[in-house]
Formats: sequence, C-alpha cells, structure tokens
Amino acid sequence: MALLWRSQFSVGNDLIDSDHQYLLEIINRAEVCLKSVDTVALTSVLNELANYGKSHFEREELVAKAVGYPKADLLHESHTRLVEQLTKFREGMESNRTKINADEVTSFLRDWLIQHVIKEDMLMKPWLTKHSPRFDPRQ
Repeated sequence: MALLWRSQFSVGNDLIDSDHQYLLEIINRAEVCLKSVDTVALTSVLNELANYGKSHFEREELVAKAVGYPKADLLHESHTRLVEQLTKFREGMESNRTKINADEVTSFLRDWLIQHVIKEDMLMKPWLTKHSPRFDPRQ
C-alpha cells in the first residue's frame, strides 16, 4: 500500500513539507518497481532518492539555521548518516541483485523517511511555526 501524506507529517514550512511529499512519492515509485520486479527502474529511482535527499537535506539545514533552530548543526550529522545508510543499502542491493527482498527494501525506505520526518524534523516545528509557512531563506 502506498504511503500517503498526512497533515500530522507537516513541520509547518511549505518548502520542507513539499520536499517530504516528493520524497514520499519517490519511495512509492520504488515500491512499484519492487512489485513489478523491475530492478533497472528501481536502481534509477533509488539514485533519484539519493540525489533528491541530499538536496533536501541542504535546504532543510539552511532553513533550520535561518529560523534559529538550536540543533541545526546536529541535523547535518544526522543527514550525513542517513545518506550513508541509503548509500550502503543501495550498494548492498547492487551486489546482490538476485536476492532483492521486496519487504526488506520497502521496510528500509519507509523507516528511512518516517524516522527522519517524524523523529527529527518534528523537533524543529516550534521554530518553524514562528515564521510564515512560506518562509524560504533563499528569497
């Protein structure tokens, strides 16, 4: 079953929320690839997830610093670990193409997103909601 965006996932910033929605969409596409056993498409989707994830993390860290989130520096460390986790997971899948376990991949991707959004980013919400939902420090 596809993951659906819920209002309780919102951190109160449109930039971050739209990134999270797109990450969720990428993970849903990965699950479709897993169900159809399309490893070529899955590799492409996981590469997109890694690339978009890095861009998202950069934007999120910029926003966190701009709103005065006191743990902004810790976000970078956490994001680095998340990118490393995804990289190791992708490398492991590529070296064991014949042994891809759809449930394992699905579980990893869902945990990767949900743990990040709910456990980490929700901690920023009190600082983010002091600003307009449209706050973007790049503008």
